[in-house]
Amino acid sequence: MTEQRTDGQPADGTESHDPDFSEAFLAFMRQGWRDSTLPVGPRVEVPNHAKRRAALSAAFPGETLVIPSGGEKVRANDTEYRFRPGSDFVYLTGDHAPDSVLVMRPNGSGHDATLYMRPRASRETDEFFRSRYGELWVGRRHTLAEKSTELGLPTADLAELDAALAGLAPGRTRVLRGFDSHVDAAVLPYDGPREQGQPGRDRELAIAVSELKLVKDEWEIAQLQDAIDATVRGFEDVARILPADRAVSERLLEGIFALRARHDGNDVGYGSIVGAGEHATILHWVHNHGVTRPGELLLMDMGVENRNLYTADVTRVLPVDGRFTPLQRQVYDIVYASQQAGIDFIKPGVKFNDVHRTCMRVLAEGLHELGLLPVSVEEAMDEKSTIYRRWTLHGFGHMLGIDVHDCANARKEMYKDGELNEGYVLTVEPGLYFQPEDDLVPEELRGIGIRIEDDVLVTTAGAVNLSAGLPRRADEVETWLAEQREAGPRLPG
Repeated sequence: MTEQRTDGQPADGTESHDPDFSEAFLAFMRQGWRDSTLPVGPRVEVPNHAKRRAALSAAFPGETLVIPSGGEKVRANDTEYRFRPGSDFVYLTGDHAPDSVLVMRPNGSGHDATLYMRPRASRETDEFFRSRYGELWVGRRHTLAEKSTELGLPTADLAELDAALAGLAPGRTRVLRGFDSHVDAAVLPYDGPREQGQPGRDRELAIAVSELKLVKDEWEIAQLQDAIDATVRGFEDVARILPADRAVSERLLEGIFALRARHDGNDVGYGSIVGAGEHATILHWVHNHGVTRPGELLLMDMGVENRNLYTADVTRVLPVDGRFTPLQRQVYDIVYASQQAGIDFIKPGVKFNDVHRTCMRVLAEGLHELGLLPVSVEEAMDEKSTIYRRWTLHGFGHMLGIDVHDCANARKEMYKDGELNEGYVLTVEPGLYFQPEDDLVPEELRGIGIRIEDDVLVTTAGAVNLSAGLPRRADEVETWLAEQREAGPRLPG
């Protein structure tokens, strides 16, 4: 009997609808194949994976560390989502393959790292043409030696992983859990306190990797700039096909941006938010089944994930017919002033929460000028009140990197309650949202949602706006939109 996976499909990579094969066909398929070569050399552009592993090693002397890449996820029956490896695994190895596992064993002075991976299968078995892991299905895989040469990291056959994990002492082993159920089951969790679904010791491993990721090195900043530059081109692509005088679907605009993301990068970094009209007031509007209308606003929150999996996160609001109305501009200018105040405030040593308060005060003052606050700005800003948040809803931003919400496992004292440091990259994205059913705002404001989001690098001189290639001021947005429309549609290339 063929072993079954948890999704009901055979574990050998065949599928339920595969045909039966005659012995004559099987014998014929096993002969007459010429070997293929895969040119590979060391990755000279990424010198820091070993340095990152060394920093993690120093944090856990004498302990075994297990970090999986994760496996493919079923989308429907026997079809899978496009695979995207776990960010922490990529951060430590540079590898993008599914089912791989990094094991770091203590050696007395540090750790020996080994990457367990699915190697290239020989033509001596039928896997290459029968299995969905086979080369006729997914293309040529690396041999163990090729992968080791590319990554500068010792490799081992994935088939040896069970033996490597067997007998690991829970009290001397930490696992990045939630990515590989097989690994999670093979290494029993230490019987300690649990936080966010992970045993305390394993949680400490996730925290350590997140906190290493807070400071971006020169190569990482270049990767983020690459993703942001592609995102700028994607916004230009959308603006060039956005008509001023007729409706188009939000999904058309989403698709135009996705074309740029797949051509210039790996994919979109997250589900694109394309909110026309009142859909802009819904923070994570990803249905994108509405249409644009002249006279209304269009909010687009989109980012390209580049080929090394670093992502941009940018939001712009466009007047569909090319010009903001006086009321739209008034609200837009409040949000712009809030964002600019936050960017101006950012420098090493300032508290993350103080950037938040800086942005929120400007929004609260704007809400007061609009006549919406039932109390003074000071009362609204008081921690016992914060009633201004009815119309601001979210914080000022978040860390950005190999995840769109990067460093999410970092301790509060190192992130939200901590100080910004040189090399941090974060978004600044204040917004105002007036829901269409909100009876506490004038009718003319209902359905207006505005957010402006940029990606900034913390330097000794202050904040550097990495996404400055897209204009932010209302008049500049109008001019830019007119220029894009005049230039006309283009294909990536």
